[in-house]
Amino acid sequence: MIQLRRPRWYAVLLTLAGVLLFLRLGVWQLHRAQEKEALVRRYAAALVAPQQAFDRAPSAPADGMPRRVRAGGSYRADRVYLLDNPQHDERGGAEVYVPLQLDPHGPLLLVDLGFLPGSGDGHLPEPPALPAGPVALQGLYQPPPGHGFEMGGDALAQQSRWPKSTIYLDLGQLSHDLGQPLYPWVLALDPDPASVYTRRHSVDFSSMPPARHRAYAFQWFAFAVAAVVIFLVLHRKRRGPREPSLRA
Repeated sequence: MIQLRRPRWYAVLLTLAGVLLFLRLGVWQLHRAQEKEALVRRYAAALVAPQQAFDRAPSAPADGMPRRVRAGGSYRADRVYLLDNPQHDERGGAEVYVPLQLDPHGPLLLVDLGFLPGSGDGHLPEPPALPAGPVALQGLYQPPPGHGFEMGGDALAQQSRWPKSTIYLDLGQLSHDLGQPLYPWVLALDPDPASVYTRRHSVDFSSMPPARHRAYAFQWFAFAVAAVVIFLVLHRKRRGPREPSLRA
């Protein structure tokens, strides 16, 4: 049986704090994996759900589930935005967004036209012209892509030429740039083989899939075990030198 020396109070405190921190981080990673798997299931359910008119769908569903909708209106074809950070292929490119005017007095609906591949020269692609008259659209009404902290403030306000480019899709900034309110979610159009845009209704977890969250959780739990083992090793009593036996 391992015998331990009496540890210093700060050694116990530091070990306990480290173990609790590592366990907390591990549990958080497991929760993130579960959240992403739940999101995948919601998208899968939305793809087979009946289609409904946009004006009958909630503007921001409380359950967080995307909705298959159809909507009609006119493109604000002179107000195109290029999201400059999707990673579809080595040629680069941009996700193209344009506001749709559903009625003269209501908010604008931001439409995700899809991914437009680049030419590999480092420049953003030039979107083709959009229809000038009324259009009938169908797709998935879903939350906008997440965004982080953008260095340098609002990049859209610093641009005067269209289309405008951004590395984050912040609906608040877009609404301010357009001078009109936007619906809180976006309409991602259904795939169309005849379109120049690449469209897919899926959740992109290429950078951090659920399996990677579980791997990180295992890593944090291993750190917690290691902290306990180190504590025990450092406080194990060492046996003194054995006294030589006396021979008769």
